[in-house]
Amino acid sequence: MDADTQIGGANARFPDTHLSAISAAASDDAARRRPGQEALIAAYWKPVYRYIRIRWRCSNEDAKDLTQGFFTAAIEKGFFEAYDARKGTFRTFLRVCLDRFLSNSRKFASRQKRSGELIEVDGDSPERIFEREWTRSVFEDAVVELRANFQKRGRGLAFAVFERYDLAESPESYDHLASEFGISPAAVTNYLASARRELRKLVLERVRGVTSGDREFRCEARAILK
Repeated sequence: MDADTQIGGANARFPDTHLSAISAAASDDAARRRPGQEALIAAYWKPVYRYIRIRWRCSNEDAKDLTQGFFTAAIEKGFFEAYDARKGTFRTFLRVCLDRFLSNSRKFASRQKRSGELIEVDGDSPERIFEREWTRSVFEDAVVELRANFQKRGRGLAFAVFERYDLAESPESYDHLASEFGISPAAVTNYLASARRELRKLVLERVRGVTSGDREFRCEARAILK
């Protein structure tokens, strides 16, 4: 998907931030802290799991175990509370914590003695790998919610057009989609525009919920929509 032209580019305006899960996860109030922790875990579970599989070359089961172990340690040892927004983004902070956890894991250390050091992936840096998997996860979750929202509102046709054009590896032409779905090319254009607009909103809501403030939100939003 060409995010620059389809769901917003570098010059797009972003909504104001609200109190994020990061702030809640570091709260002294357990009633706020637990939901904040759960929101962060939900947002980062897939990126962490995929990063472990790709960067550290772990099996599916090992990656699942290590992901669970990392987030358990994050809660027990207060990783989230240690984050300082003045020193960088939360995403970078979490990735550094993850690498440290993996390096210190007895189970993982034993495995590494057998399999060797962590690997380079097409020359990508750890930060780039984690950013790529984070972006992928955000869009996947947003698309799932978009589909549910459209179906709930009786707009299944609009989502089907969007899915066939924006999500397909080899999208059909507007004229082909119009003929296939029995609508006009103008309707195809309108369906795509509305779906892209709502997807952009859902993506930004996810980013907004796991950033520490307005500055980080705008930085992460522009990066994910570039």
